[in-house]
Formats: sequence, C-alpha cells, structure tokens
Amino acid sequence: MNTLLLPTDTPEQLAHAVAEASRCLAAGDPVGLPTETVYGLAADGLCPEAVLKIYEAKERPFFDPMILHLPDLAWRDRLTAPPASDCPLIDALTARFWPGPLTIVLPRREIVPDIAASGLPTVALRMPSHPVFQAITRAFGRPLAAPSANRFGRISPTAAAHVVSELSGRIPLVVDGGPTTHGVESTIIAVAGGKIEILRNGPVTREELAAFAEVTAAGAVSKPVAPGQLKSHYAPRTPLRLSEHPEPVAGKRCGLMAWKAALPGFEKVELLAPERGDLREAASHLFAAMRRLDEAGLDLILAEPLPETGLGAAIMDRLRKAAHNNS
Repeated sequence: MNTLLLPTDTPEQLAHAVAEASRCLAAGDPVGLPTETVYGLAADGLCPEAVLKIYEAKERPFFDPMILHLPDLAWRDRLTAPPASDCPLIDALTARFWPGPLTIVLPRREIVPDIAASGLPTVALRMPSHPVFQAITRAFGRPLAAPSANRFGRISPTAAAHVVSELSGRIPLVVDGGPTTHGVESTIIAVAGGKIEILRNGPVTREELAAFAEVTAAGAVSKPVAPGQLKSHYAPRTPLRLSEHPEPVAGKRCGLMAWKAALPGFEKVELLAPERGDLREAASHLFAAMRRLDEAGLDLILAEPLPETGLGAAIMDRLRKAAHNNS
C-alpha cells in the first residue's frame, strides 16, 4: 500500500484533503489526521471493522480502549448515558473545554462498538479544536476513533512526517495540518458523584479542573480504562533514563533532553524550552525532541526532570512511561 501525504496550505488543498480523507473513512480505512494535541490515526468509530484496522496498523492490544472524537456536541448524548446528577458538571466542563484537549470518560450506550471501548461499560469522548480535523469530521459526519498515529508504545507524532515514518505502507493517507500546538495527548478525566478523577494528565491542568469540582488522581491500574494508562508507553527505541543531575556515561554515546540549558559532554542535546522557558513550550517540543534523539544513533538518552506544576505533570507522566523499562 502506498501512503499518500496531502498538504492543506491553501483552500484548494484543504478541500481536496477533506474529500480524500472522507472517501477513505467511508471505505472503512484509517487515515492520519492532525489534532491540536498529537496526530491521530482516525477511522469510523462506529464501524467495528474500521476500528479493527486501527488496532492492526498500530499493533495495538485490544484491551487498550480508544477515544471517540466528535463532529459536534449532539453526539455526546447519542453515545453516552451518564447519571442525571453528573450532567450539570459534564455540561460545564464541555462548555469550557470543548472543542479542546479534554477527554471525558462516561457510561456508554449500545451504539458504541465493543471493540472501540475494549469491552468496557464506558467510552472516552473528545471534540478536537484543530481546524483540519474539524473540517474532516464535519464532512464525514460521524465520530472518529483516533489514537495517536504511531505504532503502539512508541513516541507520539507531532508532525505529519512522524506519521509517515511510523505507518507508511500501513495506511492509505496522511493529511498534513502542520505541527501540533500542545505536543502531548489530551487530558483524560472521569466524572462521577460530582467529582473529577484525572486518568491521564495533559494540556488541561489539575488547577484548571479544580475550578469546577473536587479533583482526584487515578491510582495504579491492572487494566486500562482510558488510553495512556499503561506503565510503559511513549517510548523511544533508545533506552531513556530520568536523571536529576545528568552526566555522560563513559563508553556510551549519550544524548540529553534538557529543560532550559545544555550541559557539556553529550553527543546530542535537545532543549525543550530554549526560547520562552515555560512548560507549554516544553510540552510542544517533547515528542519531536525525543524522536530526534532516538534517530541519532545513541546508546542512551538522559532526560532532565521538569517542574511538576501545571502542564509539567503531563510532561513528567510521558517521561516516566518512556523511561519505565530502563529505570
């Protein structure tokens, strides 16, 4: 299979990309699409055969549930049936954060295929804000299952070229919407009993959510109830370790992923926040920097921890999972 890469820089290119993506989706094929978080591998979320192709292309285990991405808010109530007591909080959260990088896990209706929800009684929903993704979902008119467009457990893609490097020959189309804005996957929450439980940290921070209700963090799980809950994830092929005081290791070609300032002696250094020095800049650079280090032929990547306030919690979550098998 040849994988076509389509630009969206002009209105004509965008219209062509929307038409081609809609055609592939209607045929039951997965396509690589940009969102404001990372690139997603999208297929018709209500068609079990189409969702199966996502699992196959990513080599993703079936126990890891997917997020359904909605073309409009009306689909939320068509897909879920939360208790009436939770609806005011859900309404408030979607009014504030949709479209945007917040995913909400809710009790699902029968219309949601078991394979999209990994057989769970819940489904994860999001409404992305990326204009290209929105144009395609509105043209297609149905929810899209769209996990990150990379092979399972690997570094999430934040540019169309990353999708091509991961999935070329496995999918028919990648739509290039430019680099992603946030650079890390959406925040995932569950709402129950008037409280918010964070299942995965992301661009919508605990501090922002606390303005709406009491917030708790999910503990360790043996089986994921939402994407990104496995201990090892987002990992480069090159071993990655977290280090408070990183130093090159003798006899090894070492790379460094640093917060703001480079350190001497490393073969390759990637700074996450070289310009503004803030956590949003670091998040936007995280996966691309990790990918460049992974492609540099190194023996070891050392990563400097970042402050775990606000968006820093999401960044450190990804780094810990990337380093899990090497700690």
